Amino acid sequence: MMSGSIAKRVLSETESVCPECLKKIRAYRVAEGGSVWLEKTCPDHGAFRVEIWGDHVSYEEWNRIKKPSSPVNPATTVEHGCPYDCGLCPDHRQHSCCVLLEITERCNLKCPVCFASSGREVDDPPTEELMETLTDLLTRGGPLNIQLSGGEPTVRDDLPEIIRRGKEMGHPFFQVNTNGLRLAYEPGYIQTLADAGLDCVFLQFDGVSDDVYRQIRGRDLFSVKKTAIERCEEAGVGVVLVPTVCAGVNTHEIGAILDFAVENISAVRGVHFQPITYMGRYPEGAPARRFTLSHLLYEIEKQTGGRMKRTDFSPGGAENAYCSFSASYFVNLDGTLKTKTDSSACGCGCGSPVPEAADRARQARAYVAKAWKGAGRKKINIGKMSGTGTVSTKLPTDTSSLDQFLENFQRRQLAVSAMYFMDAWNLDLDRLRDCYIHVADGKRLIPFCAYNLTAQNGETLYRR
Repeated sequence: MMSGSIAKRVLSETESVCPECLKKIRAYRVAEGGSVWLEKTCPDHGAFRVEIWGDHVSYEEWNRIKKPSSPVNPATTVEHGCPYDCGLCPDHRQHSCCVLLEITERCNLKCPVCFASSGREVDDPPTEELMETLTDLLTRGGPLNIQLSGGEPTVRDDLPEIIRRGKEMGHPFFQVNTNGLRLAYEPGYIQTLADAGLDCVFLQFDGVSDDVYRQIRGRDLFSVKKTAIERCEEAGVGVVLVPTVCAGVNTHEIGAILDFAVENISAVRGVHFQPITYMGRYPEGAPARRFTLSHLLYEIEKQTGGRMKRTDFSPGGAENAYCSFSASYFVNLDGTLKTKTDSSACGCGCGSPVPEAADRARQARAYVAKAWKGAGRKKINIGKMSGTGTVSTKLPTDTSSLDQFLENFQRRQLAVSAMYFMDAWNLDLDRLRDCYIHVADGKRLIPFCAYNLTAQNGETLYRR
């Protein structure tokens, strides 16, 4: 096939949906001019075409073989086929690693960009209903790593109780996905969450200038973000910075975000980039040209001056290769970096080796809990780094001090990762079947991209 003077080559076939009616249709991955596009045609609404990979990294070389790992105790049967039977159904190819539990639809921001279209003033799910869901998750591959999301979870005053009771029933790791407003504005609040057992704050963090926040979040927020991070450090709760990457809005600040993380390594455990996905609430129009994972890898290397290289990163080990990437760095005391990447790592940012398919989710969960937790409030000076990257101070001799010494040493590790969620335009059902980030909906587990899938007219398959 030819488009003008540029050759087109069909790489492979998959299935997708029509962005207008969400009907399942055939789709093709097509290479053209160094980029890869998803092309599909709905018999009722015509042809659609969207970029899924840029020309900075070889699409075919990035791929790797993923062994399927069947879901535990599926809640639904196969009746209509993917993506209409989510629950998980027996045909899904990956059991859970991270589970999102949405505890409110309310929010104290009104962001122009929001995959959940948060902000509706509706009643929150009752606490006991949430406990029933957490109990059920123990039968579906649990205990699991739990992300409390929404909406803005901190608008619920019973958030500490939810965390405490979830920990008591056996789930090992609790993370709050938050804009950070309450953490910044209410001194002592994060300590209350830490005392309840909170391990990590997944902090909305789109840049290091207020101009970025005005465009993506509707108001100046950078000073609020910095205060929230300071509060988390005081409470010993790890922080992962989560930028929603919007082409032309904050792509020029990718390097500055990473620099900020390195400079604040005592508080920041990782940076988890999420290129914008067109579902929920977003600016009008879903463009054909996208800022993909390959574009992000290129900008990371360029904007860090090569301190972080494209070759440092590898696709995730548990999910589809085209969903994510990750790398891990040790931050020396002078701010220089040492790469600590494992090529079999889990792409949620944990850096976990995953040698066997059956162990992928379990190992990913364990490593996330280890890598993203805070260092605790007690700190010990670990000394200066020598030119060879070894510690030039004497190790403590008593056991408790040595444990804390090693804990603080580990906390100079920075996980850098990305997750490229899919929308109705670029949905690839091969990727969706490999998803391991699931939303808990009663006794069903629904892959994140299916749960939030939004048609052009606002229709959804699962989100109520």
